[in-house]
Amino acid sequence: MISLSGVEKSFKDGAREIPVLRGVDLCVEEGEMAAILGPSGSGKSTLLHVAGGLDRDYRGEVSVAGKLLDRLGARELARLRNETIGFVFQSFNLLPGLSALENVMLPGMLRLDSEPPGAIRVRAMEALERVGLLPKAAARPARLSGGERQRVAIARALFARPRVLLADEPTGNLDASTGDEITRLFSEVASGGMAVLVVTHEERVSRAAGRVLYLREGRLS
Repeated sequence: MISLSGVEKSFKDGAREIPVLRGVDLCVEEGEMAAILGPSGSGKSTLLHVAGGLDRDYRGEVSVAGKLLDRLGARELARLRNETIGFVFQSFNLLPGLSALENVMLPGMLRLDSEPPGAIRVRAMEALERVGLLPKAAARPARLSGGERQRVAIARALFARPRVLLADEPTGNLDASTGDEITRLFSEVASGGMAVLVVTHEERVSRAAGRVLYLREGRLS
């Protein structure tokens, strides 16, 4: 479901080129939850951005759900991200002017083959209920705690019923109890057939994963 082959990625610092990913190979199957560990600055988030089609400036081959990302035009890639890939960002990426419910609904509203608004609203409420945040559906992000905002972001990712879930430190802003609940939820959606790739520093997340990989000096092991 997720395949990276020989992926290289560098950043420029003036005249210098700083390598971040050095020939990364990775395959995550349907129904698998894989975790990537590594120190801060090791390139974990960069790897997720490449795998999710958010960063196209790389060398190597990346495919998601059987589609090679470098062969997709901008519109095709946007549609793949909207319909096939669920993202959980470390910084939440919620729109401050929208309520929690509206943030979760947004990906459905942007789809070309969008469902009726009423159906989208019902599914968004179900997603919020799944992460235990339905009572805060009307609240805007500024009125939510960091943990609550993260749960809205997770609900938004699951709303689309994606085939692939990419999560960047998804439990970093959650208390122990809520973090355990979200980790169990990730395991549940993986057992339902989703491919889940998580980057994390937390042992509770890596313990729940079927496979744990380490990113060191730009290489996975």
